Amino acid sequence: MRLNRLLIIPVLLLAATRADSATTVENVRIWSENGKTRVVLDLSQPSSHNIFTLRGPDRLVIDLKDGKLAASLKNLPSGVGSVKTIRSGVLANGQLRVVLDLNEDVRSRSFTAGPNPQYGDRLVIDLERSGSLQTVKRASEVYKPGRDIIIAVDAGHGGHDPGAIGRAKTREKDVALAVSRELAARINAEHGMRAVMVRTGDYYVDHRRRMEIAHQNGADLFVSIHADAVKDRRANGATVYALSLKGASDEEARLLAERENRSVEIGGVSLDGKDEVLASVLLDLSQNAALSASLDVGSKVIGELGRIVKVRRKSVQQAGLLVLKSPDMPSILVETAYISNPAEETLLRNKSHQQKLAKAILAGVRNYFYANPPPDTQIAMDVRRAPSGHVRHKIARGDTLSELAERYDVSAAAIRSANKLNNDNIRIGQVLSIPVFTGS
Repeated sequence: MRLNRLLIIPVLLLAATRADSATTVENVRIWSENGKTRVVLDLSQPSSHNIFTLRGPDRLVIDLKDGKLAASLKNLPSGVGSVKTIRSGVLANGQLRVVLDLNEDVRSRSFTAGPNPQYGDRLVIDLERSGSLQTVKRASEVYKPGRDIIIAVDAGHGGHDPGAIGRAKTREKDVALAVSRELAARINAEHGMRAVMVRTGDYYVDHRRRMEIAHQNGADLFVSIHADAVKDRRANGATVYALSLKGASDEEARLLAERENRSVEIGGVSLDGKDEVLASVLLDLSQNAALSASLDVGSKVIGELGRIVKVRRKSVQQAGLLVLKSPDMPSILVETAYISNPAEETLLRNKSHQQKLAKAILAGVRNYFYANPPPDTQIAMDVRRAPSGHVRHKIARGDTLSELAERYDVSAAAIRSANKLNNDNIRIGQVLSIPVFTGS
């Protein structure tokens, strides 16, 4: 009998530990306006989550790792807008599953938000009718939206390749995936942008396959996330790389050699059947443009990273890195820190620091694309459009830039531009000029 009691105690302790680490959904809020529905899960702490869609009938499923509903949350709210009903259950693996039963075909985007004076950690899910346009206020000015800017987010290493390993056994592949997920979520929450994750889990993707995934999804930019390592544990700081001219010339030679054996396209133009001189000229033009853009966006990212971490090199470094060798796509590689430095390794393991890195990288990418938007994109159209007027808004407690954008039916980027803001930080009492666009 004594033996059985001794066996039971550790099991009870383990169960208690798991319960303490669970994320509690403290409230579920839902509202609908102008054809868009937003569902917000108020959380006790940040949580890993997975969102996917099921058909027949249409449902959006949210799985929260080690999640549970608050005891006070007896009834989930009734559905509104695109959501018919909301229900929940706990899976065998401990995940909390929240199901949104849908009454129409929708596009969904999700992002996490940290605490503010009014709310704690949140998981936000936005639903919009598939194919719906932005609200048209005047029939005489029908507005046709452009496409999203697509950014391929590449988490370095993965699977059998752990990358660098820190003194505390932190693996580069895990850090790269965590930062990449944060970056992708922030991109997807950004007006006029969409992220494509090159790898979404712990598996290995061949270097050339990474570029192929980006090309297949029509990416406008390729961003690879890594963490550096050297023998000297004192080395620290972030670095941004673009392809070297030597690496570019090597890739040009390879593509020219392969064009006779397989279909090779550069910027949508096939090299098949082109003589060597013309093919070489097309490659040179494309590579020069891509390299120039890579250096430009890289410098913007360095500038933003320098606001939150030490930057080891204040200019973009160039190297013949295979993952950057796409001849017609701007590509950068971000070494977020030195995982071999104990202090930086500790930071890289921190969720809050990972979010700061992702926010800085996005800010640099955003700065580049608002200055150089592809002409057929929504952002290019927004940049070209002049506001028909402005309204003044005094920041109150609980206001955030994203919520102001939702309230006034304008992009957060337009508010930043109108007020010359470099980031999303606003303060109570600050007066912002909110641009108003007629017919959008």
